Amino acid sequence: MTVTTVIDDLQDTLASGEDSLWRAVLARDGSHGAFVYGVRSTGIYCRPTCPSRRPRREQVVFFASPRAAEQAHFRACRRCRPREGSGFDPQAELVKRVCGYIEANLEEPLTLAALSGHVNISPYHLQRTFKRIVGITPHQYARARRLSTLKAQLREGRGVTTALYEAGYGSSSRLYEEAAAGLGMTPATYRRGGQGMRIGYTIVDCPLGRLLVAATDRGICAVSLGGAGGGLEAALVAEYPAAEIRRDDGGLAEWVNALLRHLNGDQPDLRLPLDVQATGFQRRVWEQLRAIPYGDVRSYGQIARALGRPAAARAVGRACATNPVSLVIPCHRAVGQDGSLTGYRWGLERKRLLLERERTVTSQSPRPS
Repeated sequence: MTVTTVIDDLQDTLASGEDSLWRAVLARDGSHGAFVYGVRSTGIYCRPTCPSRRPRREQVVFFASPRAAEQAHFRACRRCRPREGSGFDPQAELVKRVCGYIEANLEEPLTLAALSGHVNISPYHLQRTFKRIVGITPHQYARARRLSTLKAQLREGRGVTTALYEAGYGSSSRLYEEAAAGLGMTPATYRRGGQGMRIGYTIVDCPLGRLLVAATDRGICAVSLGGAGGGLEAALVAEYPAAEIRRDDGGLAEWVNALLRHLNGDQPDLRLPLDVQATGFQRRVWEQLRAIPYGDVRSYGQIARALGRPAAARAVGRACATNPVSLVIPCHRAVGQDGSLTGYRWGLERKRLLLERERTVTSQSPRPS
């Protein structure tokens, strides 16, 4: 997560709500928050309230701010003057300043009081505004940025000590305290592609084809679905190229049996220990997925609204797509706004069968009197 992707150009989150933004443009409605639209054929961007003639939909692209539009080489409209007055969201600009300050001072103890003092507002107002726009707190953002920098340094082959200080960790104890949850392993292990990490896995037949379950001593780290062949094993090895990966049919039998009972409709509630890597936003999305009742679904937009980020449906979709433990985290219960079965990593037919099975089991269950 970077300042650019979070604030400057929120294209991923805008894209999920483009239909409503386009309706706002057609109605010249300025109540949908701070956004502007660019017209590809003219290279000009406008406010939604601009009195100019409405362009064709295929020529329009949306931006979170005038700055984002100009970075994409659009020019400001001379009629509606989108750079002036209410053409930008001052709260988004404030949060952008805070993100920039965090980025530049990761090695400092970034307290809420220090951050609020930098932008001259109360800590309470900063916390509330930041979380509304970014979806996480300033503290969580700082941790995510440190972890992201650490991972980049380790992937480049830097030593753990060097990466530690480059990422803004003041001490090794702080590094291991914060990084363990995000990496799912020690930093040194991550740097070595999982070297020294022990992963057991097994593959069994299931109603949806072949089911791979892999786990560390902490919990399940992968649940994959596929057909015949070695694709499931190959994907696991690619994820952890230097780990010690071995077949372990007996040691994982309890968890595999629970997953099979779940697929057969005999164990709707599936709570198994996990060992997965995730950003703060991914974890929040996955928690929402696990909260969806068996046999029910939620749209990406509904999940985004439950997170307090109503425009982040597309980002929710990405978090679903990167879920490494299908079924345990039931990303198949996330659907399009109209209920359509949008993308699923293991194929839309499997998604359809999963949902149909859950609905059938739910409909046959006795209702409480």
